Amino acid sequence: MSLTRKLMLLPLLLLASCEVETPPVALPTNFDASWAFNPNTEGGVTVTTSATGANYFSVRFGTGNDAVYVEDPTGPFEHVFTATGQYPLRMRAHVSFEHFVERWDTVDVDLDANPFLIPTTGYSSPLSYPGYTLVWQDEFNGSTLGQEWTHEVGNGTWGWGNNELQYYKAANTVFDKGCLVINAKEESTGSFNYTSSRLKTQGKKSFKYGRIDIRAALPFGQGIWPALWMLGENITSVGWPSCGEIDIMEMVGGSTPNQGDERVHGTGHWSSNGNHAYTGGSIVVPSGSSYQNEFHVYSIIWDASAIKWYRDDVLYYTLDITGSDKTEFHEPMFFLMNVAVGGQWPGNPNASTVFPQRMAVDYIRVFQP
Repeated sequence: MSLTRKLMLLPLLLLASCEVETPPVALPTNFDASWAFNPNTEGGVTVTTSATGANYFSVRFGTGNDAVYVEDPTGPFEHVFTATGQYPLRMRAHVSFEHFVERWDTVDVDLDANPFLIPTTGYSSPLSYPGYTLVWQDEFNGSTLGQEWTHEVGNGTWGWGNNELQYYKAANTVFDKGCLVINAKEESTGSFNYTSSRLKTQGKKSFKYGRIDIRAALPFGQGIWPALWMLGENITSVGWPSCGEIDIMEMVGGSTPNQGDERVHGTGHWSSNGNHAYTGGSIVVPSGSSYQNEFHVYSIIWDASAIKWYRDDVLYYTLDITGSDKTEFHEPMFFLMNVAVGGQWPGNPNASTVFPQRMAVDYIRVFQP
């Protein structure tokens, strides 16, 4: 009988062992997941992941029937969105399919933000010149704005002094294919119907004299006003125009005689006996070329005697600055880049103006003797 009892107890012991709680699974720790737009692909997104204790990672791009699910032991994960929209992004670090930690984000894809692809051709300038040293450059090869730059936000005073129509904000600056891109859009922000970006190096980078090269591809259209320019670092104490202004390049869009999409301007502004004085010149694009569909290099050579304006190393204007009324041009100046919409010079956009518009800046380089 005792043997029978022992045999009968065995199943009971096995049954009891099944009721013991399973130890909890150790989930991954230090989970880090981030995404960025791929600078080489329109609508392309790259997700990078890392975690301690993860066996693999997964990413789901979007939702519904169009969602794309990808698993990989390490990543990174690549996906190309083909339509403008907001897409949820689910990123997971797995121990197993059922055991994971996750993060969510939203990808705001705006393929219309750059409807005209950044050019791949155009004029380029060298990294060295005889008798000059490269003292500062920004090649805009990263995905964020360098510490030398800050954004100016809002509509300024009296439309930045020109009755401009846009509201400047940082979100209209993006980085794509090794360029800084300023997008001007027709969208409402407060009481303003247009947005764009304006950047400056005030208080961080300023220069007196030298050669300055800026390689850029421009926007177009009535009411569009891109500018690459400089202001005196002492503007906060003496005001404008006593601080001086050097417009390395301005383009006033449209087809108005003596301006328009196919002509760029270089101008100097200063105070002459308390009055605003200015002078400058302009140059049309070479036959068969375009300021919009290819890059050009806008330059000045600035010394104690003169400021000379160049487009693709073609001299088109010289300003003598030896006069006693032009002391502004012998002080350090900082850089600004912006795309204005409307204003006293270009006038307002009209039914022919296409939005969004973009200015792509490939690099800025400063050389000094």
